[in-house]
Amino acid sequence: MKDYKSLLVNTSLKITPQRLALLKEIDKKGHANIDELYREIQKQFPTISLATIYKNITSLQEAGVISEICIHQKPKYEIKKHPHAHFICKNCGKIIDVPFDELVSEEIERRYPNSQKELYIYGLCKECNGNS
Repeated sequence: MKDYKSLLVNTSLKITPQRLALLKEIDKKGHANIDELYREIQKQFPTISLATIYKNITSLQEAGVISEICIHQKPKYEIKKHPHAHFICKNCGKIIDVPFDELVSEEIERRYPNSQKELYIYGLCKECNGNS
């Protein structure tokens, strides 16, 4: 189990049981949308509102703890990690992290410093490609 508290220590955010549960759920799923997170968090905190989930997601994003993956369906969220691309299956919607080569990452940063970098690759995942 990861130490989710350490992700919040150097931010201005308080460490709350709800935020820790949210980070744990995002990490467990890898990439999760608000509805998925809300359903799972509600099991632990039955009185939590959808507005609270949205507020915490926004706060975690602004603090740089998680990032949003903007896809055609509902946005999904992940814990921030090394620069990487996302492969998104056009059939089932599965998202797979694709690592950037260090040289590619450095070149992108050199050409476009201090900018948000997102790369999405669309196609069919292995499972869907085998079923078509």
